[in-house]
Amino acid sequence: MARGIGIGDLVAITATVRRRVTEDRLSVSIPSYNFPHSIIDHTKVKKGQQIELTGEITRIDEEGGRVTVDLGPLVTVDIDKVRLVGKYRPPKRKKPLRDMVD
Repeated sequence: MARGIGIGDLVAITATVRRRVTEDRLSVSIPSYNFPHSIIDHTKVKKGQQIELTGEITRIDEEGGRVTVDLGPLVTVDIDKVRLVGKYRPPKRKKPLRDMVD
């Protein structure tokens, strides 16, 4: 695992507001993600303000030093651009997933 981050963990990415596209949609710039990205936002943020976007990790590329985060669409960024918010804990099961011989 890279830096203690695993699949399913909740992470935050700091993005910068570029402009307001419509009354309820913002264009944001995500570090190390070289594509346009917009989010739905009803707050009164201004151009240049920093906001945090949170999502779950879906893929880790340890050799390339990048992670894919589910922010609605999948966004791939450098590992050092994400901050761990919460660890994934698998659900507890009373019975095993496979049938046992009696």
